[in-house]
Amino acid sequence: MSGQGTADITFQARSEAGKATVVKAAALPWRKTVDVPLGQAPTVSITLCENGGQARCTLAIRGRYVQSATASGTFGRATCAGTLPTTPATAS
Repeated sequence: MSGQGTADITFQARSEAGKATVVKAAALPWRKTVDVPLGQAPTVSITLCENGGQARCTLAIRGRYVQSATASGTFGRATCAGTLPTTPATAS
């Protein structure tokens, strides 16, 4: 996430068995790498706090850019989503 101020961030991670994890009032900029279970759609959502502003989410899968979106204004929202490859990554 890029931007300034704080935002609530929701994402899926393997440690949560594919359930949503919420980080409240995360200081921006913010970055996290997570493993998403096969069969789950990788998704990250941001909601700006009452002070508004602007923040951008970016989603990459296996290091490859997939999507970005921008939230702006009071309680602005944005969501980035993608599709996992059908086969697990293999070590080279």
